[in-house]
Amino acid sequence: MRLLSLPVLLLLIGCRPEAAEPPAPVARTAALHAAVVAPPDSATARRFREVMAFARRERLHERPLGEVMQAVGLQFAGAPYVAGLLDEPPEETLVVTLSGFDCVLLVETVLALARGIAVQDYTYEGFTRRLEEQRYRGGRMDGYCSRLHYFTEWIADNERRGLVKDLTRALGGTRLEKRLNFMSTHRESYPRLVQNDSLFEGIREMEHRLAGHVIHYIPQHRIRTVYDRLQAGDIIATATSIEGLDVSHTGLVYDAGDGKKGFLHASTTGGVKVSPDLQAYVENNKIQIGIVVARPIRP
Repeated sequence: MRLLSLPVLLLLIGCRPEAAEPPAPVARTAALHAAVVAPPDSATARRFREVMAFARRERLHERPLGEVMQAVGLQFAGAPYVAGLLDEPPEETLVVTLSGFDCVLLVETVLALARGIAVQDYTYEGFTRRLEEQRYRGGRMDGYCSRLHYFTEWIADNERRGLVKDLTRALGGTRLEKRLNFMSTHRESYPRLVQNDSLFEGIREMEHRLAGHVIHYIPQHRIRTVYDRLQAGDIIATATSIEGLDVSHTGLVYDAGDGKKGFLHASTTGGVKVSPDLQAYVENNKIQIGIVVARPIRP
């Protein structure tokens, strides 16, 4: 296939590119295994308190986890799309932001918040612990290569630890034949890989281990046929035709209760918003060929 120009491609992917200094406040924590968590900056702390107050007021812990996900996600409606936040620090750090998101950051943040709310843990420390658990292979941050860079591996790793369930095959998904090597074949687009041969080799080894990784997806023209089996808060990743890459975007199922299914996501145009029809959204982007579906599991 003919790839788009790389700057445009990375903007469309929107989940793991490098970027300039972010305009939104970013709180960073130290490794959680030392039980030391740096306090958030004032903007992040205020936003966290607001979301937790909303959760208590609405008694969200009494609802199914997917409904908690949707309700929490809507709290960030209008937040700007900000690319490259995870790659902004010079060394791997647990980046936390509640003021601006790329597509994966929104999913990870909402899931970590919802999981805490479900067990009535309203602490910032609990939130960051869950965020680390979701973002890194085996639940532990151990450098850049421990991050789950490919989202279908993110799903598989979190499924092994009982945090989500990949529903794609059960929904009639088709096997996607892909060799995941986008990062190593586009080394020049990842400054850390350009600057560090050891990290580059670590990423190549990771991609080699993913050679047996099986991916299923629901083709775009069949998405509406599974609307009745999708639930609010289900995690959606858009499978892509881009060579070497599994998905190009992520978000959540939005269920307004009218039989339709929308898409709650951090968009490069408009920030965090709801696109009213999931299939129409996928069909509107030529690099998106279908969806992968994972359901969050209540603690």
